[in-house]
Amino acid sequence: MKYAHSIKLTVFSYEEEDYENILDGFLRFFPFNLEKNKIALKKSDAIGFDEKKIAILEAALEKSNLINQFLDCLLGNLDLDQKNQMIRQAESRLDKNFDFFLRFDKDSWVKEKKLVLTDSGKCFHLMVSAASFPKKRDAALNTIKDLFEK
Repeated sequence: MKYAHSIKLTVFSYEEEDYENILDGFLRFFPFNLEKNKIALKKSDAIGFDEKKIAILEAALEKSNLINQFLDCLLGNLDLDQKNQMIRQAESRLDKNFDFFLRFDKDSWVKEKKLVLTDSGKCFHLMVSAASFPKKRDAALNTIKDLFEK
C-alpha cells in the first residue's frame, strides 16, 4: 500500500547547539545514505532573534521505495502509545492539502536516540504528504490510520 507521495524532514540548528550532533541526528532518520540515493541535503543559513545564526537542514523524499524505507524506520522507533496518539490526533495533524505533520523532540533524538513526540519548537519537523485514493480527506485520514496501525 502506498502511504505517502512525499516526505520532508527539516530541523533548525542554533549557533549555541552542536551542529555536528544535530546533523548526525538528522541523518539518523534515514535508513539509507542520502548521497548514494541522490537525495539532496539542503543547508541554508538564517538569522534569528538577537541576531543569532541558524542553520536549516532539509531533505525531501519522493521515490516510493525510499519513502517506504523511511516510514518503516520511523515506525520502528515509535512505541505503541505514540502510534495510537498519532491515530487519535490524525484529524488535527492533517492540513487541507493532506499533508500530515509531526514534531519530534530534538534533544531526545540527538542525545538519547529516542523519538519523542512534541508540540514545542525545538524539534525535527516531519511532513508526510498522505497518499489518498480518491483524493479526499476521509481517504487521507484512513491512509494515516493504516500507516500507524501497521
